[in-house]
Amino acid sequence: MNSLSPANKLENLRTIMKKYQQDAFIAMSADPHMSEYLPDYWKIRQWLTGFTGSVGTIVVTQNFAGLWVDGRYWVQAEQQLENTGYVLQKQTPDESSTHLAWLSQHLAKDAKISVNGHTISALQFDALSQVAQSQQFEIRTNLDLIDEIWTERPALPLQPVWQIADDLNAQTRLEKITAIRHKLIQKKATGHFISALDDIAWILNCRGRDVEYNPVFLAHLYIDHSRTVLFIDDAKLSTEMQQRFALDNIEILAYNESIKFLVELKQQNILIDPAKVSISYAQAIEQQSHLVQDINPSSLFKSRKHPSEIAHVRSAMTKDGVALCHFFYWLDKALADKESINELTIDEKITAYRAQQDGFIGLSFSTIAGFNANGALPHYRATEESFSEIKGDGLLLIDSGAQYDEGTTDITRVVPIGIASAEQKRDYTLVLKSHIALAQSVFPEGIASPLLDAITRQTLWKYGLDYRHGTGHGVGYALNVHEGPQVISYYAPVTPSTKMREGMITSNEPGLYHQGKYGIRIENLVVNKIKHFEDRTYGQFLEFETLTLCPINLMCIVLDLLSHDEKAWLNQYHQTVRERLAPHLEGDVLNWLNENTQAI
Repeated sequence: MNSLSPANKLENLRTIMKKYQQDAFIAMSADPHMSEYLPDYWKIRQWLTGFTGSVGTIVVTQNFAGLWVDGRYWVQAEQQLENTGYVLQKQTPDESSTHLAWLSQHLAKDAKISVNGHTISALQFDALSQVAQSQQFEIRTNLDLIDEIWTERPALPLQPVWQIADDLNAQTRLEKITAIRHKLIQKKATGHFISALDDIAWILNCRGRDVEYNPVFLAHLYIDHSRTVLFIDDAKLSTEMQQRFALDNIEILAYNESIKFLVELKQQNILIDPAKVSISYAQAIEQQSHLVQDINPSSLFKSRKHPSEIAHVRSAMTKDGVALCHFFYWLDKALADKESINELTIDEKITAYRAQQDGFIGLSFSTIAGFNANGALPHYRATEESFSEIKGDGLLLIDSGAQYDEGTTDITRVVPIGIASAEQKRDYTLVLKSHIALAQSVFPEGIASPLLDAITRQTLWKYGLDYRHGTGHGVGYALNVHEGPQVISYYAPVTPSTKMREGMITSNEPGLYHQGKYGIRIENLVVNKIKHFEDRTYGQFLEFETLTLCPINLMCIVLDLLSHDEKAWLNQYHQTVRERLAPHLEGDVLNWLNENTQAI
């Protein structure tokens, strides 16, 4: 991916910009499906800059090149952008810190801006258009400048699509399509165009391997009251899969025929999710039809897991917990035996133990194993070129997860190496208190999820501490580890779609990071369930059931900082972990589990 240096690529980009008389170039971290994790073909930001974080926006002019990232990536981006020609732009919730504000302040009137229309959502394009109108900029979306300079650009993936087992599905795909058609009637739409890969995989009860960590496949989907059309490269579909789709009256058209199909729709009202459909497809629809803009009905449907799906997720958590017990037992023994261990070793071992479990598909994201200062980078990833040995004193942060046939996992634990300092123990305990505060919370059904964030952060705020990432993200059912619409973060907007409903699975992951020193994060996945009160005068309430099964390290806890209720919660959690995992363990690993789930 990097045969040329970022500086060379930047020079080539500026040359091609001159050729097409473009004053500014914008690259979003996206593909035509508005994905978080991208096929190699669409990793434009990483190819240009060398920055490996999951998000970031590039703006290039003839005398400036900047990369906008949020606080999770400031340290990482500053390191990776050195000598590239790109300048880190620290994005905060303040609108004045965005790339749009920079464009308004630094581009001349009538400036010409190029952005690939396949990689900017209709919602993002609307915001860019408002800036362009106020500054009289001209936006061009039909240029792929990168394709002209990326001579070794990878091909799009062609991994096979498979149907998940019927006993793992709460509904057939025809039942899901019928439910969407009912929503179209409510929204006065005649058709619905879907680009979000996890929505398509969920609707069709299928999975794939086109995108690293996410078991999805590149496709678009169109549904109206009489037709269901799947736009996909048919090389991904076995004869059996094509026959299965045919039985359900699902038409197959080529992946690259979707825009032509949309242009030919006449006088229709087509529902799109403006945050999940690129402007290229929105504009294609608008040529002869009308847009109805709202969240994908499937996004709301799949966020509320069916009881049978939650049961399968519990099973996946048991498998994951067994693998993690084997891993943490190995880690403790290796440390005691003074074996040579580094951050890459952690990744290899934790993956190997998970791979031994039935139904393992792969990792749900790249493992974060950060020792001391590396743990202070929330999305750190060790590489062959840069990693730390696990030796001396400090804290080891391990954030990892897996995809199983039965569900998706995501967990973070912190392990003391050698002797933890008093400051580290205090901070660890404060993060644990924050985690327990959210885990114990009870709240009205339908509350906007961002509002719950204050419950979690209150403990840290009392000490003048905070962290620059959300406290919780939705998690898919054997799908994307990051799934909306719910999000527990006071940075996030409050919208009707962020309401908390029964069956939603969300992460609980407060943290604390001291740059150059250490990081702490404690993460479990939780599911919303009904809290039963005899008196229903004030409506329905929800509480969390913690799904993740793995001991929380006890060695760094300052007991005097925990209340009686907090100790009781931790003891109850560890009792549950022990009861659920012990039947699947034996010998030294079982002994390890029992020792690490003792009551405090």
